[in-house]
Amino acid sequence: MNAASINISRQRALLEKLGKIEYVRLLLLHFGIAFAIYLYEGISFFYFLGIFGYFLFITIQNENRNNEALMAAAYIAGAEVYWRMTGALLFYETGKYGVILFLLVGMFFKGTSSRTVPFWTYLLILIPGIVVASVTVSYEADFRRLVAFNLTGPVTLGIAALYCYYKKIKKSHFQKVILMLLLPLLSQMLYLYLYTPSLHEGIISLSGNYAATGGYGPNQISTVFGLGAFLLVTRLFTVKNKTINLIDFILLGMMGYRALITFSRGGVITAVICMVAFIMLFYYKQDIQEQVKIRFKLFVLLFTMIGIWSFSSLQTFGLLENRYEGRDAAGNLKKDITTGRVELVVTELQGFYEHPIVGIGVGKGREYREENLGIEINTHNEISRLLSEHGILGVVAVLILIFVPIVFWTKFKNNYYFLAFLAFWFLTINHSAMRIALPAFVYGLALLYIVDEKKNTLYR
Repeated sequence: MNAASINISRQRALLEKLGKIEYVRLLLLHFGIAFAIYLYEGISFFYFLGIFGYFLFITIQNENRNNEALMAAAYIAGAEVYWRMTGALLFYETGKYGVILFLLVGMFFKGTSSRTVPFWTYLLILIPGIVVASVTVSYEADFRRLVAFNLTGPVTLGIAALYCYYKKIKKSHFQKVILMLLLPLLSQMLYLYLYTPSLHEGIISLSGNYAATGGYGPNQISTVFGLGAFLLVTRLFTVKNKTINLIDFILLGMMGYRALITFSRGGVITAVICMVAFIMLFYYKQDIQEQVKIRFKLFVLLFTMIGIWSFSSLQTFGLLENRYEGRDAAGNLKKDITTGRVELVVTELQGFYEHPIVGIGVGKGREYREENLGIEINTHNEISRLLSEHGILGVVAVLILIFVPIVFWTKFKNNYYFLAFLAFWFLTINHSAMRIALPAFVYGLALLYIVDEKKNTLYR
């Protein structure tokens, strides 16, 4: 081995050591944050302010040279549900506005690609629905609140797509974005372990277990923890460090358990599909030697996931199987395993059928369902909402969102996460709409052009 090879090996070992130390420090910091919030929930507000202030400072100071804006948006998207459940946010949609703010700041310094015309078109498509809503929504309704609630998610998606589409990013920076997305999820996970350390048979609900989510919405907790489990699985293959891999395996077990005991199936099933999509693509892209190593990790991963399911089943007294089989607590098969979601979609499609040109207007869906079903409930499906509230323009919006990424993928197949991220977006908005920023932001990440660095870094 010549001197140059020895020097490269030493540099690689040093980088791995530094990366391992940094990761452990960040984990300890976020576990400390979780413990502090558990002791006094008011600290969460200062945590929120601190994150905003820190990322805004470094983004402006560095003029977004290292994609600080994208990292900030990732952190906020990951922390949004955590901050909501601990009362940190100034108002309900603060997380989405925060993601939009940082991405706009990033675009101010770095601009956007000239190829983003489809997503400018998508954003413009959303405007006519506001005009229609000003006529169709009842006088008693809070017009501003309805529009904000229903459009902040789609607008967040449009801004994320504008920032990320055809944007070149180094692999090392991309992995930091993934880490920023993951860290607040890990902190939230530990917080819930402290808040609800055990389950009791009498407080388990098969329609969504609030007892396991600190009283907050199981659907959203399942979604974010499902993504957290998926990100941990990807790190098992993209991070070449045995110590970090061992830590991530342990964290995966903890995260998977908390996701399962929410009894909300959407986030967990979505996560499993994303894992399969990522692993298949990643495995296919590796050489034979790497594929052998991947097979061993796959065996360990499969064993771990079986263990997570078995332990969760025991902790929920066997009720978990009933939930995933669509049965009630007595074991009887339910008539509607979608818990009413199909009926909501049918109603929205009826709205599109009756108003195919301009739609019923942004935010009118809730009132429309009350008029037709006798219940006032928000949508769970973003696709059918776009159709009913925006009419034919909603159809165009859906086609843009689906086919533009596919065309992009046919040209550049260098993002292992593409299929998984697109699947996460599509599946999540079909069971939970865009109540949180996460699916919109993850959609944007699928559009990044990841540069293959020829450097010795921890992440490859």
